[in-house]
Formats: sequence, C-alpha cells, structure tokens
Amino acid sequence: MNAAGSLSPSPRTLEVESLDSFDRLVKAGVRTMHGWHAQSLDLRGRTASLQGMDAQGAIFLGCTFDDGVEESLRDRGALIFPRLESVPFNPYRGQLYSPQELYSGPPGAPYEATLDARIYHWSIRPGQRHRLDATLAAALHDHSIGDALDELTRSELGGRSMVGVMGGHTARRGTPAFIEAAVAGRLLARSGRVVATGGGPGAMEAANMGAYLSELPEADFHAALTQLAAVPGFRPSVSAWARTAAAVVERHPGGTPSLGIPTWFYGHEPPNYFATHIAKYFANAIREAILLELCDGGVIFLPGSAGTLQEIFQDACENYYGASETIRPMVLVGSEHWKRRYPAWPLLQSLAAGKSMADRIFLVETVEEALDAVSR
Repeated sequence: MNAAGSLSPSPRTLEVESLDSFDRLVKAGVRTMHGWHAQSLDLRGRTASLQGMDAQGAIFLGCTFDDGVEESLRDRGALIFPRLESVPFNPYRGQLYSPQELYSGPPGAPYEATLDARIYHWSIRPGQRHRLDATLAAALHDHSIGDALDELTRSELGGRSMVGVMGGHTARRGTPAFIEAAVAGRLLARSGRVVATGGGPGAMEAANMGAYLSELPEADFHAALTQLAAVPGFRPSVSAWARTAAAVVERHPGGTPSLGIPTWFYGHEPPNYFATHIAKYFANAIREAILLELCDGGVIFLPGSAGTLQEIFQDACENYYGASETIRPMVLVGSEHWKRRYPAWPLLQSLAAGKSMADRIFLVETVEEALDAVSR
C-alpha cells in the first residue's frame, strides 16, 4: 500500500513542496504552472512571479497569497483549495508531526491545551463525523500525512530496513515489560534498522525510547529508564507523563530517528515523546495497514491484548495471501502469553501450515532471540 493511498498524484504532476523549490523554478525561467501542486506555502511576496506565469492547470492547497492574487489565479485557470480556518489543524500540511509540535501549547498548560488534545476534542464533537466539512478536512489531512510519510521513507529513512514493534499500551514504565520493549528498540536501532511503532504509550513508547537512546552507553540508557519510571503511566496525568519524557529528550538531544504512527481514533492514548517522526492519522484502518506495510523487515509482537491480536492477524492475512517474495517475518515474544493467555500462536501455526509463510513465523522468549529471528 502506498502511504498516500489511491490519491497519490500521477507522474505528470510536479510537487512544489517548499518556497525554495518555487523560487528555483522561477529563476530557471519556467513560464507555466500546468501540473503544479503547491501545498501549504506562504506565497506572499511572490505576486510578480505568480502573475508572470500561465496558471492553467495549477493546484494550490492551503496556500497564502497577497491580496487579490487568489482571484487572479482562479481567473487564469488555477484550482485553489482554501485554508480551512474552522479546524484546529492544517489539512494540507506538508510534513509529519514532531512530538514537540503535538505537545505545543501555552507554557505550563495541561495536556488538554496542547495541539494533540485540541485536535482529538474536535474529532469527537457530537455530530462531527456527519459533517461534510469535517469529513473532508480529516481526509485531506490523512492524505497529506501519507504524502509526507512517502517522502520520509524515500529520503531520510530510505535504504534501511524497517522493523515494527507492536505491544500493549498498558505496559508501565519501570516494569519488566517496558524494559523489554525498550531493549528491543535499542537492539534494532543498533543493528541499523528503523524502528516503527503505533506511536502511543506502553510498549510503543518503550520501543521508540530504546531506539532514540540507542547510542547511549548502557549505564546512561538504564539511568534514563529509571528517570522515566518516576511517572509510570499516562494516567492520571498525561501532562506529567509527557513532561518526564520531554526532560529525557532535552537531556539527550539528537537521538536516533524512529517512526510512530498513532491515530486520533484512539485519542485517549497520547502520542509518545520519543518517536522523532510522527504520522498521526484520523482513520485507524488506514493507519494500521500503512504501519504493517512499511515494516519490510518484519514485525516483533510483544505481549499485548486486543489491539496487538488484531495486528498479528492482519499481518498474518497479508502473509497468507502474499507472494512468497513478499512474506515478512512475524516474531511473537513470550510463549506463556501467546500460547496460553491469548493463544494466538497455535492458530497462527495452523494458518501457516503448508504455506510459504510457515518458515517465517517464530515464537521466542527474549527480545534478543527476536532480533535473531528478523535477521534470518
């Protein structure tokens, strides 16, 4: 699945993604904007350039212009999607989120005042899902996030295998489950892989944290785990939980990049502060499919419950029907959990019997063994 879905632009369009790229095209003497897609650009001060080119067939999404320019562009054949001032986010954004952006708000204010919380509150207003403008804004936003995710995986993270770490959101800091997930993220990042998670708390936070701090000496890594454990979970206070993580990030800036793909569908689970790149979606079904599709190096499933079980069998379905060349390793960690508490392993074995995926599923006891499994 392409991260932007079926709405990806055709090869005949030109994505004008920054003012620098716009200025370079103008400087090169381009005289037509046919096929241009300009997204979330502040084009004030570029009136002379815009007026000097043929605008027929250009598309501007959420851009800002000097007075009178929009009307002129429309009159000359451009299509302009206006900024939507009634929503608390930019539907045409051109990049992924950072934790700092999602947690932005008035200094010292509670989580409820952050951008992340305000967007979630907007998404669950009574009747919101039946409003055309709200549905359109959310769909445009998710398409833009998919576009930005495509760009990230082609550029900054391109050429490196991506391994997913899935697990329960309830794993509390300082517990063996949290430490195990953190070690998994650390080992994967130190082996040169990109860590991808669902971007939330619990095992997801731990894996992103392990990746982010993967270059720290062992003693400093465990000191950071201890510092986090002072606030074990996001309940009762998301604010205290996030600030503890932010303090660790501020103490260790420039950590190893990793990816988080959360959703406002589960908005009661706040995004973690350790995923350096956050692709947050409104549509959970799209988010789940994209997360699994991006994990070309396989997925490690730590102990979890309903959400993790859903991910196991969604991944299994794709492997079951996939060509043998596309099958990716699935590694379940913890035989007690996956054979007895939630017996996914016996069912997965039965499903895989006689299929190409049979030798790509593993049940192991430790994250060290899991790393060996995805390396085969």
